[in-house]
Amino acid sequence: MPRDPLIGLVGKPSSGKSTTLNSLTDASSKVGEFTTIDPQRAIGYLQIDCACKRYGLTDKCKPNYGGCHEGRRSVPIELLDVAGLVPGAHEGKGLGNKFLDDLRHADALIHVVDVSGTTDAEGKATRGYDPSNDIVWLRSEIVRWIEGNLMQKWGSIKRRHLAVKATAVETLQQQFSGYGSTSQTVQRCLDRAQIKEPLEHWSDETVEKVVNAFTDEKFPTVFALNKIDHPDADKNISKISRMQDPKSIVLCSAISEVFLRRLAKQGYVKYVEGSEFVDTREDLIEMGDPEGGGLKEMDEKLKTRVENLKDMVLYRFGSTGVVQCLSRAAELLGLVPVFPVKNIHTFSSAAGGANAVFRDCVLVKKNSTVGDVARKVMGDVPIAYVEGAGGVRVSEDEIVEVGKHDVLSFKVGR
Repeated sequence: MPRDPLIGLVGKPSSGKSTTLNSLTDASSKVGEFTTIDPQRAIGYLQIDCACKRYGLTDKCKPNYGGCHEGRRSVPIELLDVAGLVPGAHEGKGLGNKFLDDLRHADALIHVVDVSGTTDAEGKATRGYDPSNDIVWLRSEIVRWIEGNLMQKWGSIKRRHLAVKATAVETLQQQFSGYGSTSQTVQRCLDRAQIKEPLEHWSDETVEKVVNAFTDEKFPTVFALNKIDHPDADKNISKISRMQDPKSIVLCSAISEVFLRRLAKQGYVKYVEGSEFVDTREDLIEMGDPEGGGLKEMDEKLKTRVENLKDMVLYRFGSTGVVQCLSRAAELLGLVPVFPVKNIHTFSSAAGGANAVFRDCVLVKKNSTVGDVARKVMGDVPIAYVEGAGGVRVSEDEIVEVGKHDVLSFKVGR
């Protein structure tokens, strides 16, 4: 059965990884006891465009989990807090073995980088450190770990490969399955590395090339450049932006996001997670609300702090960036939100009646079929047929995409 996507948070000590995790899991829209799974796993909230907006039903949208604010839906997604990493992890330094063992379960990574340059490679306080080094050595640790595991038994792998007349994909998949790989992942990695020669003739350089391609394919990574409001951040952001694909970079201030959410909960500001705007009592009075939205009055110290945060983070960068980290990871994975409903005409579910639509939403990987969604939602229950929007029957072989076969009703039976 298809499993839920899992996003791993990685980073050295003091990079802001814990603060980022807290801000991703502390959504005001969450419903029910649905947060902590175990000390390493938690539920974050991915923001997507909800189907309710497409059908003009935002006032009736009542998700079972997460929330929906004017068609912007927060969908639960599982996060993995990977143990803090230091250089030499692949040799067991720090919590290296635990880090790498945890990592194997992740589908994508968010690497939280302290872009202020005020912590060294081990997370100790310093000045003028180059955080681009963190990106290089963290990836190198993953590559050397996978490569070390492979080379340890490379001789016997080659002998077995020849004896059973296996393909390169079959042999590598046997070795990489422990990292949650599939044959398709291995094939894409060989295509990416442009390997043509038979596996038994691979040199050490070729193996390294394959492992590098596998790392890129199996662990697509978002670089969350954190602490963007620090004076030294700009020059470090510029350097990293020249080194990495801009689509993989998100600028963020995790501590600002945590601060704004806390103020919102305490009733001092009006703030929606990941938004560009934050409104105070004075702002709302200026906009014509004499009650100031019922918000509390702030003292001068708190007002100054909020105004500084607006200037240094929100107005300058467009948001605190934390929510966007998850969205970017979902984009890298090509996740598609699918809305299973009981009644394909009213979009209601069994519970909640006609006045509660699009109660459920599941996230599936790109190129998933309607049949994959059926197995994820219904398990082993036999499906007689599937209906899409408008009551049209849909084949289980159809690929689901945003706006196409993403609202489905499963009819049980043989």
